[in-house]
Amino acid sequence: MSVLNKTYYYFIGIGGIGMSALARYFKFLGKEVLGYDRTSTDLTIKLENEGIEIHYEDDIKFIPKELTVENTLVIYTPAVPSDHSEYQFFINNNFEIKKRSEVLGEVTDATYGIAVAGTHGKTTTSSILGHILHDADLESTAFLGGVLENYNSNFLFKGKKYTVSEADEFDRSFLKLSPKVAIITSMDADHLDIYKDKNDFEETFIEFSKKVTEQLFVKKGLPIENSLTYGIELGADYDAFNIRIIDGFYHFDVKTPNGIYEDFTLKHPGKHNVENATAAIAVADYLKIPVDKIKSALENFLGVKRRFNRWDIKGKVYIDDYAHHPVELNALTTSLKEMFPDQRILGVFQPHLFSRTRDFWDEFAKSLSQFDELILLDIYPARELPIDGITSENLLKEIDLKEKEVCSLSEGLERIKIKSFDVLVTAGAGDISTLVQPIKTWLNED
Repeated sequence: MSVLNKTYYYFIGIGGIGMSALARYFKFLGKEVLGYDRTSTDLTIKLENEGIEIHYEDDIKFIPKELTVENTLVIYTPAVPSDHSEYQFFINNNFEIKKRSEVLGEVTDATYGIAVAGTHGKTTTSSILGHILHDADLESTAFLGGVLENYNSNFLFKGKKYTVSEADEFDRSFLKLSPKVAIITSMDADHLDIYKDKNDFEETFIEFSKKVTEQLFVKKGLPIENSLTYGIELGADYDAFNIRIIDGFYHFDVKTPNGIYEDFTLKHPGKHNVENATAAIAVADYLKIPVDKIKSALENFLGVKRRFNRWDIKGKVYIDDYAHHPVELNALTTSLKEMFPDQRILGVFQPHLFSRTRDFWDEFAKSLSQFDELILLDIYPARELPIDGITSENLLKEIDLKEKEVCSLSEGLERIKIKSFDVLVTAGAGDISTLVQPIKTWLNED
């Protein structure tokens, strides 16, 4: 496999969650791994501590002289602008340069590839599945879109026979994969800056489904044929039922084509996560992992960072979540109301991308209206330029709440400090994550 034949692996955008997992993979194989990212983060610092050399200034002077066309593979993320000077240097000097999705496709195609696709739920589902395979001692590798609490990593390695990875629909990247087994969790339209419309989005998922060479699992109700289905009380092939909460944890049974499996335990909150777990159980069962090992792994699964992470601090509950799409926000608020029915919930939300905010304007307004009070942060632009009229100030006008306001990220903590709440929630996919530790520090103060 050509992507394994190099000595040096240079990543442009190495701090991305998907890029960093791939960087860790090559480092684990004993390759020389290095690269660039725009800013230093907790994740890049961990990579540096693992022996990966990273710099944070786009300048070709940081590219080592030892890197040659013959010994180096350059891997980049589509988020890197085309005028990036290091990117242009490698192109102009005829280096082999590939998108992350291309490299991931080559790595996984050489194994028993298992891919998890979907607008929502793919990180949690792939993390649960990767954890089950790892915990059951299967020779497996997992490239994940989140940092697992059990391992404090987004990369798991116990061999090369099976590979679990997320199939990312952004930039149609998942069409670079040809998995033997796949899960499709959801097909709610997103990335409409890439796709023409909802139909184009769905057709691309259908195209991905046809690339699965052995067995496809989909949430029951999705317009995908030739698959096994899963769901919660939907009459699916793998159907979770008898769901109950005992001592704060979910317990449930699963009807399968092989009979009923009783009493699974999931410590990760939210019924949508029971659904994600059911998808992972379905694939694990298909791989003939003994049900007692599946149950044991699920029960000790501690969750994914920024996926409904909870802290109970001095009588307050603080929850941080990655939700950045209206459907995800609805799942989040539904879980909150189920768990804290009589408590005052303060939401702090950072919209992610001007285009997503524009495309789901009404849906965002409706989903954000479910909090008791809202602090709406400025839109996180990521790779985009502003769009006229698409601002947090204008979105706030559409939100049906009496107590609501807009502020910048830098003002966020000071605004939170003067609020009255029982439950505090921060949500979003941008740099709102930088508020987590300051909030925890403040809550722990006397």
